[in-house]
Amino acid sequence: MGSALALSARGRGRTAPNPNVGCVIVRDGRVVGRGWTAPGGRPHAEAMALEQAGVAAKGATVYVTLEPCAHESARGPACADLLTAARPARVVIGAGDPDPRTDGKGAERLRAAGISVIEGTRADEAEAMMAGFFTRQRLGRPHVTLKLATSLDGCIAMADGRSRWITGDAARAHAHLERARAEMILVGRGTLEADAPKLDVRLTGLEDRSPRRAVLTGGKAANGWESLKSPGDIAALDKVDHLLVEGGAATAAAFLAADLVDRLLLYSAPILIGGGRPALGDIGLADLSAAHGRWRMTDQRRFDADSLDVYLRTR
Repeated sequence: MGSALALSARGRGRTAPNPNVGCVIVRDGRVVGRGWTAPGGRPHAEAMALEQAGVAAKGATVYVTLEPCAHESARGPACADLLTAARPARVVIGAGDPDPRTDGKGAERLRAAGISVIEGTRADEAEAMMAGFFTRQRLGRPHVTLKLATSLDGCIAMADGRSRWITGDAARAHAHLERARAEMILVGRGTLEADAPKLDVRLTGLEDRSPRRAVLTGGKAANGWESLKSPGDIAALDKVDHLLVEGGAATAAAFLAADLVDRLLLYSAPILIGGGRPALGDIGLADLSAAHGRWRMTDQRRFDADSLDVYLRTR
C-alpha cells in the first residue's frame, strides 16, 4: 500500500475531478503491475495496472488507495468490473469512496464475484494523499492550502512592499513543488499589481505542471488570469480540487476568516524586518480562546537556514 500511495502522489493536481489513485498488483512476491490516475482523470490507476499485469493479475493481490469505482462512464468501464474480469485473489483497499455512485458498491461487487476484499488499510494516509477529491466530495469545494513566507517577526515584505526574497533558494524550490501539486494558484489583486507574479513552476522537468492562475478581485482579471470575487467562489471552480493561495495579507485573511483554509504552509526565514508588512490582516477573531485547537502540526522541515511548518485544519 505504501507503493500505491507513492504512485498516487504522481497524479496529484492533474486528475480533477477524478481522484489521484495509485494501484500496485503483486503476484508470488513480485510486482506485476503499477498504475496511477493519468492527467485528466483517465485511464484510472486500476486500468493502467491491470493492462501492465495482463494474465498475471489472475490470483494476484491488488493494492489500491481508493475503493474501485462501480459506476458506468462514457469515458471507460468501472474499475470494479475490470477487476472482476481479471480475477485477482484479493483486493486491498485504502480509503472508501465517498462518491454516492460507488460508496461501498465497488467492494460489494468484488466480494460478490468471490474476490477477497480488505478495506481501510492506511486509510488516513490515502485520504490525505487524495485530499482534493475528499474535500470536494464532503465540502463541495477544493482543498485549500495557504502558503506564507515570513520573517521571524511575522512580516511578508518591507514596508514599501518589497518581498524578493525572504526565503532562500531551497525553500522556494519546495514552494514550486507545491505549485506543481495544485490545479490552480491564487493571489490577491494587490499582489498581482505590485509584483506581477508568474506563478509558474520553475523546476526542471515539471514546467508543464504550472497551475491555472486566479486573482481575488472585485473587478476584471488580466489576460491569462481567472477572476474570483470572493473566497466562496472557489466552490464553482471547474476541474480544481487543489487550490494554492499565495497571498497577500488581505487575501490570506479573507480565506481564513471564511474558514476555507485546510492546510497551512508556513515558511520562515531567520531574518528580522521590523516595521514591515504583516503576514495577515484581520481574520475576524472575536476572542483568543476561539483561536486554540483549530490547527495541528503534521510536518516540520529545514531548507538550509529556512524552516517550514505544516498544519492541517482540525474539523
